[in-house]
Amino acid sequence: MEKIIGICGIDCTTCPAFLARKNDDDELRKKTAEEWSKQFNQTIAPESINCDGCITPGEHIDYTHICEIRKCGNEKKVQNCAFCDDYICEKLDKWFKNVPNAKITLDEIRKNR
Repeated sequence: MEKIIGICGIDCTTCPAFLARKNDDDELRKKTAEEWSKQFNQTIAPESINCDGCITPGEHIDYTHICEIRKCGNEKKVQNCAFCDDYICEKLDKWFKNVPNAKITLDEIRKNR
């Protein structure tokens, strides 16, 4: 499967929300909802863990309405944060503390753009 790089720099194809949708895995939805609810201090329902990738046209991007990075990228009309004039902003800096691989990916894209 080809990689789908999200606005924040994650590889969507390895994300549990993407995998839960792709494999119709209710156990993974439940586990991910519990973990993300704690991690992001928000209530995330298992049924909202369905994603086709935040940049992929599709109907299944339920939980991404809470993603401030996705909202920002869509408002700025950037392919991902590597193309943003404000790279690295406060939102991304906090995100990278939890997901350092996202920074590596975006840094590489930014270097090669």
